[in-house]
Amino acid sequence: MTQWERLQQLDTVYSQRAFDLYNGDEFPMDVRHYLAHWIEGQDWERASRDSSQAAFLFQVLLENLDNQFSRFAQERDSFLLQRNFRRYKQNFQKYQEEPYTLATIINWFLVKEKGILNDAELAQQVQTLQVQPAAMELESQRQVEKRLKDLKTKVEVMEHSIRCLEEQQDEFDFKYQTHLMDSCTAEEKKKQLEGLQKMLNAVDNCRRNFLSDISAILNAADVLCSALIDEELVEWKRRQQKSCIGAPDDTSLEHLEKWFTQIIECMFQLQMFLQKLDELVGKMTYENDPIPVQKPPLQSRVDTLLTHLIKSSFVVENQPSMPQGRGLLVLRTNVQFSVKVRSGSNIIQHITCHLATSQLKGFRKFNVLGTLSKALNMAESMNGGMVADFRHLTLKDRKVGGGGKGINDLSLSVTEELHRITFQTQFDYQGLSVPLETSSLPVVVISNSSQQQSAWASVLWFNMLCPDPENVKFFETSPAATWPQFGEMLSWQFLSCGKRCLHNDQLETLAIKLFGKQQSYDNCKISWTKFSKENLPDTNFTLWVWLDGILNLVKLYLSDLWSDGSIMGFVSKGKERLLLKKKQNGTFLLRFSESIKDGGITFSWVQYANDGTPSVHTVKPFTSTDLKQIALPDILCNFRIMVAENIPVNPLCYLYPNTPKDQAFGKYYSEKTEEENPYLKYLKTKLVFVSKENSCSGVREGPESDLCTQDRDPPSISDAGDDDVLLRESEKSPMLSSSTTDADILNSMLDIDGESTVPKPFPATSPHISLSCLHQNFPESAGDNLEEAHFTDTFQEFFNEINFQIQQEEPDDVILDLGF
Repeated sequence: MTQWERLQQLDTVYSQRAFDLYNGDEFPMDVRHYLAHWIEGQDWERASRDSSQAAFLFQVLLENLDNQFSRFAQERDSFLLQRNFRRYKQNFQKYQEEPYTLATIINWFLVKEKGILNDAELAQQVQTLQVQPAAMELESQRQVEKRLKDLKTKVEVMEHSIRCLEEQQDEFDFKYQTHLMDSCTAEEKKKQLEGLQKMLNAVDNCRRNFLSDISAILNAADVLCSALIDEELVEWKRRQQKSCIGAPDDTSLEHLEKWFTQIIECMFQLQMFLQKLDELVGKMTYENDPIPVQKPPLQSRVDTLLTHLIKSSFVVENQPSMPQGRGLLVLRTNVQFSVKVRSGSNIIQHITCHLATSQLKGFRKFNVLGTLSKALNMAESMNGGMVADFRHLTLKDRKVGGGGKGINDLSLSVTEELHRITFQTQFDYQGLSVPLETSSLPVVVISNSSQQQSAWASVLWFNMLCPDPENVKFFETSPAATWPQFGEMLSWQFLSCGKRCLHNDQLETLAIKLFGKQQSYDNCKISWTKFSKENLPDTNFTLWVWLDGILNLVKLYLSDLWSDGSIMGFVSKGKERLLLKKKQNGTFLLRFSESIKDGGITFSWVQYANDGTPSVHTVKPFTSTDLKQIALPDILCNFRIMVAENIPVNPLCYLYPNTPKDQAFGKYYSEKTEEENPYLKYLKTKLVFVSKENSCSGVREGPESDLCTQDRDPPSISDAGDDDVLLRESEKSPMLSSSTTDADILNSMLDIDGESTVPKPFPATSPHISLSCLHQNFPESAGDNLEEAHFTDTFQEFFNEINFQIQQEEPDDVILDLGF
């Protein structure tokens, strides 16, 4: 399927973006549609740089337009298309002298199309992750629906049966009273008695059948209740538990609430049937009447089922959370939090909340402040259920004994203490009184924001491993996590922060870091201590601190790049070199630093010497301090190194494996057009990070240690010195002269915004090749001489030297002619 055909199958939102893209006349949609196969089979990116290739494709394009024109001429209904294609060919003739300009335009449209497809695919992946249930879950739901439908049918039949029983009894009673008042012969009396006996036998048989049917219905209800409470509800609670730590599981209560409501209604109907039997017995009873004997145990079974169902339907729908907290289930004293409870019955009027803290010696005690009693209502529900939403609760330390926390018997830290918030109410309806209670998942209570990181680690570990929410002593003997469990949990964290899970290669890199190279990691385990308490080798921070620093970096500054797959993230340096040395000059990748506590990201690229020897260069990692001041796409766009004659060029050309840099990151660049920035009308300036190429230290390629050993980001060899300069220059500088102009730099200078605008063509010059993107075909053996150079320029020094004050020049001063 062609790219164009895939565009036509997108949802309305994304297909509309494609239509908007072709609103102009630069590249007509009709040409794109009828020549789709041929257009997508050509290398337009190469043609935009190679005039001979561009001229060849230009001539073939004109021939294809002629051929399509001839086909339309033979079709009666294609008069307008025939006329349009004649006009399209005439318009394209203006590129006769500059065919590479047309190639640039066509390539631009194809890149934009690919961007729309990628966005649509990402949206579909996220939606699939969030709502796609497992096949087994669907099958279990179908079974519950079937059983519930059968139960409701049987209850409806019972309603008809009780009416028939009442009619039979009324008829018998009427004839019996008539018999008593009727004066007739003995023989007639005898016949009447025989008839009455038959009627009584029929009533007795009907009563026994009715009681037997109720017993059968209760047996079916027992099976259904077991499926609901012991299976479906348990699975929902486990899904909710995992969703609290980022799992994309469906936690909707829609199905469960519907099932519980329907079966509770059925049980109350059975209760009414049993009450009706009491009325019938009050009107008429007889020797060996089955109702007085069999009805009480049936009534007890109905009450037991109802009690179990009503208690189980009372759940915490939204677990406790703070508005600006690290995550769910982490609460801070004196800071408001919210929690929502839900009931499957609309009979409950009020719910009271209190905190049931552990009674273990040394555990802290808390008081709950705020509105502790709320009425259940439907107004606070998003889908019509009966809920009570506690929005403004706070926890306050309760001083006990001599005050202070004391020494806890389990030697647990503050963030390993688990507490549960409990909600209580009373259910009273039709003589049935049921005390209800439900509790939240265990929460970790902190008193300082510096404890949030450690508290979230406890929440992750508990909800990953412990399906029993009542186990507040979990961290007394916390079990180890298997690698599949740990990897899945970690993948959820990246999905939450950056809308993309970890893929298998990234997980394998982390597994090697933790366990060394293994045939299989399924049986490998990681302990709670190794996760959150022991420092990584040769560092002063734990595994969780390192991972959490990266997660925060992704969440705050890299979420878009992570979600679209631009960041490789976790990759060993040995594998990094193997990947890059097989690629063309200027190919680079982005990975996370292993040596920075609070998270860092760096990029490495491959560069070939004149003799074909490849070397890999790596810059010092960028931290949140750096990315707070300038976004990573802008760093990649404006990064420069010094080459011969002190000409700064950008060595980054292709995001691994072969995506042009501007195609991958162009939509994230923050440069403004002249319309948006009035300063650009006079003097366009750019902040560029420049490093001299000859200042890099080289290391010959040799055997690589695994990532699990001390293969970490090297420390900075030296601070940025005289060899590192900042280029803050007018765009009419020698580095941008026509003889050395880098196409990527020119493209970044074009004042373009929006998908429906075509890039302005380059000036008519002789074919050129970018200095930073020279591509040579080198033998594979050249990788044996791979060199790695680490740029040691500190990014902070880059900013310290920048003078952000741009002096506005008078309009009468020199106006730069950029040649557009």
